[in-house]
Amino acid sequence: MLAELRTKSQITIPKELIKKLGLSEGDKLEIFERDGIICIMPVVVYPKKYVDELREEIEETKKYIASGKQPVFSNIDALLSKLEED
Repeated sequence: MLAELRTKSQITIPKELIKKLGLSEGDKLEIFERDGIICIMPVVVYPKKYVDELREEIEETKKYIASGKQPVFSNIDALLSKLEED
């Protein structure tokens, strides 16, 4: 597919690609150059507060696992039974 660079450095992404990738107006795209090729990649942007909270939760989980308090289950049925109890 051929696209033309327009004024203000704008291009139009062909409709077929938009549909194929499930993109819509307002989606964020990361644009970068690699080995002389212009790459465009869809991205999701999360609020900083959400990312910080997620990092904290991951760190707490790592500490919990390292403490040895993490239960070990012999099979999936035992895990599911424990989850139903809680």
